[in-house]
Amino acid sequence: MFNLGSVKARNCDGVSRRALLRVGGLSLLGLNLPSVLAAQARAQARQPAAARRDVNCILLWMGGGASNIDTFDMKPDAPAEYRGEFRQIATNLPGVHVCEHLPRMSRHLDKICQIRSIAHRESGDHVAAVHYMLTGYPQRPDPSGQPANSVIYPCYGSVVNRELGWRNSLPPYVVLSGKLAPYTGAGYMGSAYNPLLVRNDPNAPHFAVEDVSIPTSVGVERTARRRRMLDELDVWRRRHDRVAEAVGERSQFYQQAYDLITSPAAIRAFRIDDEPARVRDRYGRHRYGQSALLARRLIEAGVRFVSVETSWWDTHVNNFTDLKNSRLPNLDQFYSALLEDLDQRGLLDNTLVIWMGEFGRTPTVNGQAGRDHWAYTNVVNLSGAGVRMGTVVGQTERRCERVAGTPHSTHDFAATIYQLLGIDATREYRGPDGRPHLLNYHGTPIAQALA
Repeated sequence: MFNLGSVKARNCDGVSRRALLRVGGLSLLGLNLPSVLAAQARAQARQPAAARRDVNCILLWMGGGASNIDTFDMKPDAPAEYRGEFRQIATNLPGVHVCEHLPRMSRHLDKICQIRSIAHRESGDHVAAVHYMLTGYPQRPDPSGQPANSVIYPCYGSVVNRELGWRNSLPPYVVLSGKLAPYTGAGYMGSAYNPLLVRNDPNAPHFAVEDVSIPTSVGVERTARRRRMLDELDVWRRRHDRVAEAVGERSQFYQQAYDLITSPAAIRAFRIDDEPARVRDRYGRHRYGQSALLARRLIEAGVRFVSVETSWWDTHVNNFTDLKNSRLPNLDQFYSALLEDLDQRGLLDNTLVIWMGEFGRTPTVNGQAGRDHWAYTNVVNLSGAGVRMGTVVGQTERRCERVAGTPHSTHDFAATIYQLLGIDATREYRGPDGRPHLLNYHGTPIAQALA
């Protein structure tokens, strides 16, 4: 059952807030959404239609920072205190190996471009590192001379939200998360471009998206009556108001808000129980497996950007036990199922899939059999639309301590993502104070990753 209650989300600074979709906030209908829709429509109208590429995105976010040396960039020839306990296995790409606990993924490396040359300098702080990776911008002074300040920049999903707008009565940007990462919102662009947050577990019995539907206390009939009353009020205003055009625009955005909670497409998209049992089993009967499946359903229905947030990869203690007992088997199952499913349905051609976290883990194993934060080597995987799949870009040194050769910055990574999404990275937005901000600061797309 759909239930439109209050959406609790976090601002980009991590402070809890009451989000926009809430009964009682939008005049007689009960939503505070039309102003959001109007802002998005104005932003979309400013971009030439020819420049907007219809590419979707699923971000698989490894909250806490997954160990690249124990997953996709193993170092079997390094000393034992570096290589750790896991063995490598061959994949369907000659000469490319993965961890023994990723057997399903070993059969899908032809659908991935591994980028091993991403590096930044924020190993000590999860929050700052997340800002680096989700926005492409540092927040602290950078020795290279690249600008950094207290401005909170928008994440990729919020930029998609602003640039491309709603489709099929569904919001452009959805986050599936039990533990919301910081900086998943719109930053200086404002809350109008924040994601729709789904906190409930899609694997739970009777899963419901409580934040996107009509509450029992209101009911469908009462909501419909509110909508009819609103229509009658608009008719009256058109007769007596000189600004009929503005009223007409307002009605359009009210209609979109109403469609979100009543449209069959939105209802079907979140109804994960409609999936065959064998498909649900393939993804894994756990939160992350069913979240990945729900992400596919949302993309198929019309959502443009879905973030699946998994946690917690911050393995300072018992790294190998935790990875082999839960995290890697779950990842192996849902990641391989998602790529396979998208490919079989013909969705991979226009869906970019990103696998990443805020940083990697230390090459050396600490005294608690764990690995600590390490931002100097960080594997990122890309798949799908416009990606040169079946390739490895860049290399790390023998002990995985640094990138071998020239590393790519987060600015370069952001430029690559925007190019794949068909978004002009040279655009300039203005913050609340009127100051201009470049969407991307002189980043260069990573050519080797592009088809």
